[in-house]
Amino acid sequence: MQRFSSPFGAVMFTEERKAHILAFHPDVSRYLKHFASVLAEPEVITRSVSDQTVVICYGLLPRSRKYLAVVLKTGRNPFVLTAYVAKKPKSL
Repeated sequence: MQRFSSPFGAVMFTEERKAHILAFHPDVSRYLKHFASVLAEPEVITRSVSDQTVVICYGLLPRSRKYLAVVLKTGRNPFVLTAYVAKKPKSL
């Protein structure tokens, strides 16, 4: 398990969540090294419309026009739900 600093506190990133991300979003594998920076200083943060405790943190990927989107469940013990590569952040 890894922990990352974020505006929502220390975020847990478990091996189970990592396996989920790599299984469903294999293109994220090359960007795992950017999780810490995206979570520490996200360029854009949006809330989920279906669950107000879920946020999406976006960071522009180096040498790319794409964003790494890291989805968090916030609260007392925030954790990574999933992550994906996006062309642009979702609008509110």
